[in-house]
Amino acid sequence: MKGNSTKQGPSDAPIELDRIDRAILSVLSADGRISVTDLAARVGLSKTPVQARMRRLEAAGVIQGYRAVLSPLRMNLAHVAFVELRLTDTREPALRAFNRAVMAVPEIEECHMIAGGFDYLLKVRTTDIGEYRRVMAERISTLPHVAATSTYVAMEAVKDAATVILPE
Repeated sequence: MKGNSTKQGPSDAPIELDRIDRAILSVLSADGRISVTDLAARVGLSKTPVQARMRRLEAAGVIQGYRAVLSPLRMNLAHVAFVELRLTDTREPALRAFNRAVMAVPEIEECHMIAGGFDYLLKVRTTDIGEYRRVMAERISTLPHVAATSTYVAMEAVKDAATVILPE
């Protein structure tokens, strides 16, 4: 596939993380609602340096936000399909058009450009196979430059650390 739609700039460059930074990130990734006082106790520092480190990690873009982890089962969104997608055109303008359009489909939980036998891999979350069929026909198949798709329905999530994005 030609083109690269993810260009790294200076702000995307990795930053040095010491043992304390990694400990803070580990605790926050498991419990984003932990109080700074409790976080400080867990990593062995006082509150003020932990707050300073968190601000630095947020400013550097290492911490991009805080979220609630939602239950797809409790929200009737347990149907997951993975879609291999091939485009008719993989030049940069076509990739940009596809990337912009895919952002407007809330049922597409993840979209990854792939180096291999197809161009993109999508993770699509819906209520059931009927809803998936509708999303495929009305939304995914009509995205710019779509040539072909292959669908794989997940039977069980053995490991799933993703957050759930609710369709509008």
